[in-house]
Order: sequence, then C-alpha cells, then structure tokens
Amino acid sequence: MINVVFDNTHFNRDAPNVASDLEQMPHLLNFLSANGTLFANDHTILISHTAGGILSSLTGLYPDRQGQTVSNSYDYFKPDHNPTFTSSFKYWTDVVDATNDPLPNMVNGDSGLPKTTPAPWVPYTRAGCDFGGVGTANIELENTSTSPSGDMTRVFGPGSPEWNEARFGTGPAQTDFVGIAIHCASSDSSKCAGNAHAKPDTLLDEPGGYLGYQALYGAKYVDPAITGGNACVNDTAGQPVRDPAGNCGFPGFDAMLAKNSLGYVAQMQESGVPITYAYISDAHDNHNLARASGPGEADYVAQLKAYDDAFAAFFARLAADGIDQSNTLFVFTADEGDHFAGGIGTPQADGSLGYTHAACTNLSACPADQIGEVLTNLKGLLPAGEPAFDIHFDSSPTVYVNGQPGRTDASVRMLERDMGNLTSVDPYVRDSAGQAQTVSLAAALADPVEERALHMINADPNRTPTFTMFGNPDFFFQTFAPNCGANPCVNPKFAWNHGDIQAEIGTTWSGLVGPGIKQGGIDAQTWTDHTNLRPTILTLLGLKDDYSPDGRVLIEALTTDATPLSLIQHRETVRRLSAMYEQVNASFGPFSMDTLTASTRALKSSDESVYGSIEGSIDSLTSQRDSLAGQMKAALNAAAFDGQPLDEQQAKDMIAQGQALLDQAAALAAG
Repeated sequence: MINVVFDNTHFNRDAPNVASDLEQMPHLLNFLSANGTLFANDHTILISHTAGGILSSLTGLYPDRQGQTVSNSYDYFKPDHNPTFTSSFKYWTDVVDATNDPLPNMVNGDSGLPKTTPAPWVPYTRAGCDFGGVGTANIELENTSTSPSGDMTRVFGPGSPEWNEARFGTGPAQTDFVGIAIHCASSDSSKCAGNAHAKPDTLLDEPGGYLGYQALYGAKYVDPAITGGNACVNDTAGQPVRDPAGNCGFPGFDAMLAKNSLGYVAQMQESGVPITYAYISDAHDNHNLARASGPGEADYVAQLKAYDDAFAAFFARLAADGIDQSNTLFVFTADEGDHFAGGIGTPQADGSLGYTHAACTNLSACPADQIGEVLTNLKGLLPAGEPAFDIHFDSSPTVYVNGQPGRTDASVRMLERDMGNLTSVDPYVRDSAGQAQTVSLAAALADPVEERALHMINADPNRTPTFTMFGNPDFFFQTFAPNCGANPCVNPKFAWNHGDIQAEIGTTWSGLVGPGIKQGGIDAQTWTDHTNLRPTILTLLGLKDDYSPDGRVLIEALTTDATPLSLIQHRETVRRLSAMYEQVNASFGPFSMDTLTASTRALKSSDESVYGSIEGSIDSLTSQRDSLAGQMKAALNAAAFDGQPLDEQQAKDMIAQGQALLDQAAALAAG
C-alpha cells in the first residue's frame, strides 16, 4: 500500500484562467481518474493545518481524539496558568513539555485518562508488514532536540552516539535522523532483523500491548537497509537525495519535493517494505527565493511540471517492478486547501502571470497584482485595557488569556467582543471602481462551548484555548509589529493561508486506486472528510484498529466484491446513515458550521443574557450530537469490521434524529 499526502495541493482552480495544481500534474490526475475514484468533495478538520489534517487521515480520528486540536503549533497553560507555545510536530510518543505539561503531544482520552493516541503503523506490523515513513507527520522523528522531551532523548537516549551527534554537532543530525523511518514487523524478514541500529519501537499506551517490536530511525540507518548498503537513496530522476550541504539523507521537510519523496517510496517498495506513507511539500512556495508564488506564475508552473515529471517516472518505475494498481492500493490526498492572498496576475510575454513581490504599507494603494498575506499585529489594533494574552500565530488565531480565566470572565468577554469588531482595509477586496474595501477581520468566533462542537478540545485541559477567532484569510495575525513597514501591511513572503473555515480551505480531495476500488472517475458529489480514509484502507486490506475510528468506510469507492457483506445488506440505508453521520459530526459539516454561526453571534453580543442563552443551546445540541454520533459510529463500525448488519429501523430512527438536530442547529444559526 502506498499512501501519499500533499501539502496544500489543489484540485480546484485558484484563478479561473489558470489550471489547478492537479490539472498541471496530468500523470497523477489521469492515474486517479482513469483507474480509481477521486473524491473532489473531501474535507479537512479544524483547525485546518498540515499536522491536524495529516494526522486525522493517518488515524481516522478527529483532533479531539488524536490530540492536535490546534496546529502546526499550539499554546498550553503552564502551572502558573500563563500560556507558552510548542510545536505540533513531535515524534508519536513525545510529551508536550517534560516539565510544564508532561502529557502526550498526541493525547487521547478514550480510556478515561490522557494517554498516547494509538499509533497508525500497529495493525500493519502486527500483520507482519514493515511500515515505512517518509516525511509524514509524527511517525518519524521531527526534531533533533536533546532536551528531556526532545525526539533524540525519547528515542535514542542521553549519551547515545545519535544523541551526542545532535547535542555536540559532530554530524548532520537533522539529515541523519529526522524525517525517515521504518517501523518493523516482528519477523526474521523485517528490515530490523539482525540490524544493530534497530531501536525498540516503544508504545507503552498501545491498546493490547506492543512489546518486542523495533524500528529504524533516520536515513543514516534506513538508506543502507533499503539499498543493499548504499548511503544514498536516489530520487525519481536517478540522482542522490541530499541535504543542502550535500549530505546523503533527509533533505528537510521543505525539500520533500515529489522527486525526493517518491524516490524514497519506490526504493522502500522495491526493497520489500510493503506499507509506505509519504509527504510531498507544496509547490507554491519558492524556497530558493523565500517568497510565495501566485497562480500561473512561472516558477509555480515549473514546479508543478517537475512534480508531474516525477510522477511519470514513479509510475513507470513501479510498473517495471511489477507494482501497479492490479496488486497495490494507492491512496493520495492533500492535508488541506488554501486561500490565495493576492490580486490578479499580470500576463507575461511567456504566457505566465506576474505579481508584485514587494511589501505594501498603504493597503488602499497596493497594485492590482500585489501578492502576500496582510500581516497584522493583533494587539496593536485592540483598544487599551485588554487582558494579557498570547495567540497561536495564524489567520485563525487561538487565544490564550493569562491566568486561564473561565469563558464568562468579564475581561474575556470584552476581548472577544473587541476582536470580533476589528476591521481593516483589504487590498484584495475591491469595488467596481477598483477601490480597496474595509472588511471585518473576524469571520467567526468560538469559545470552549463551540470548540467542543468543532472537535477542538482534547484530553489535556491545559491546551484548551480561551477562544478562537477564525479570521479573514487575507490576513495573518501575530502579537508584535510586522516587518513590512506598517500595521497591517502586505508581506509578500507568504500568500497561501489556511486554518480557517472558508470553503477553499476546508474543501480538498482524495483519490484511491487499486484492488477493490471502483473505476469511478471524479466524484464531486459524495461528501467525505479525512477521517474516512483510515477505515476504508483497513477494510480493503482486511485489517482492524484497536479503537473505533471517527470515519466511515467509503463504500462509494469500493467494488461489490471488496465491500463487506454487512455493508451491502441495506446498502441504501448504509449510504443515508453514513451521509447523515458526517453532516452531524464532521468538523466542516452543517451542524458544526451552523453552531459556529450562532457562537459568533453570542460572543459578539454585549447582552450577556443573549450570550448565555445561545451558549446553553449550543452546549445542549452538542451533547445530543455526541450521543447520536456515537450510536451512528458504533453501528457503522460494527457493520464494517464485525460483520453485524445495520438494524434497518434503528438506522432510520437515527437518520431522523440527525435531521432534527440539523434543523435545530440551522434554526439557532438563523437567530
């Protein structure tokens, strides 16, 4: 099985006259649409960022159960009740902070206690398959920190040669140990068998136990194991994968270009690692020039052409190895969508589009082809007298008020109202005369009551944001003065924003090809989200997790022969129940979006009785939703994995209850 997740790569067009990312990668697009099913109405989770999106597709769990409710970094409250931040990207078993918050980064509360989320490689290794990771969130080492909670300490231990290399700089530790791993089966044929560099694959919280398994961490040990002793793995063009200094090994996450990631995947597959998960970095950021590129811009087009060439070589190489859709399951998706913060490109002589890559301080006078997010010091726009707070820097900042006050605290309510009423000129929103317009900076607001409805509260209470402002995606918010000359001002280094609730951010795509997958072409009708990939994959492979996934099996993609009999029975009711389950439970489903609309009205209100009434209604509806979604999920999982057909009448009753909940949420949103 080959599973590839892209960073911010789009099925839909970002400009009407510019082909989309997938359209500019025809070897991949045609492979998916001609040989399998490509879902064009897929959705990510909230907050919609790389770590959370990838981890939901890896686990089949919403963020409240896999831990990354805010990413790619998040704040947590220290014992003194003041916030500080940390990265979402840590190895699977790492903690938040060994001193100030020793709970798991990947925290899960299913057992009633905060434990590490079950690891996604376990069903495969238990079944006898080695599992390769290539740059994919948290399944390989993510950093070279030698602190008590750092990856090097957790995996290799203080004083080990690897730890010393990272601590004292005696070698390229990032290149050697980060980003590449193989989690090994417990068999004589695994890549860890007889390998002196294999380390214990320690999962102390794994349901059912996980003893005696090993892993290889880092290209320094993986590369020789999959190449027959060579220090370098070649990319799809036949050139060694190297870091910027020329060292063989992991080139860095930004350099996980298609040719590099796919080169590793092909080498792992050829060497007998049958399960490979890989990450491909985005094509719209020019890391050489340290700036963003706009739709149709020459370097963006060239990067997508290079990606397409890599896929052509990848599929041809695998076919020559006898690895193709007749015997291998291929899964492709993107972590989330993006909003392009920029104007209209200017046609160039070569047919590409050009943009102004310069800072703009007068937002009313930026050129029409300006590119770049509007960088904003949030604190600098607020009136005096606000409580001290920190935020997760983002276009959808989560807010953490010092002292960890409750949601009804007067200072919190004042801050919510003031942030909800902020406005600014937006250089990309213009009237018919071309004049930049003033816009609201807050698209929506959610405090812990609504955050629970959005699956944004996990089992670590010190990570719950005081509230969240889903912002205008043309803007990016921080807490100090921008470096582009004014507050706010356009920063041309970044232009592709996500994290928010807008359709272009929340809507993405996923494609499946291989045994058991229908040749369904492009399916733009089926509503799906990232959590559905995990149970669908495991169903096709005859495996099962030790927990109940939040997703459901995508029977729309399966051939009849590959669909469990218990899902074929009452098939139409299964479809209707699956659809209703997603509408009431998914992060971007109508229940969540309607309660978020109501939440915004509550948090912006200066009438505390209105605030209290709406909050009470959301809390009640969410409790009803959680109960009903739990029943729906149990019935669908029992049919998918335990051979228990749906009870037809019970399913119809749940569908009716779901519709009633949707109606109540819609009425609450309408006011």
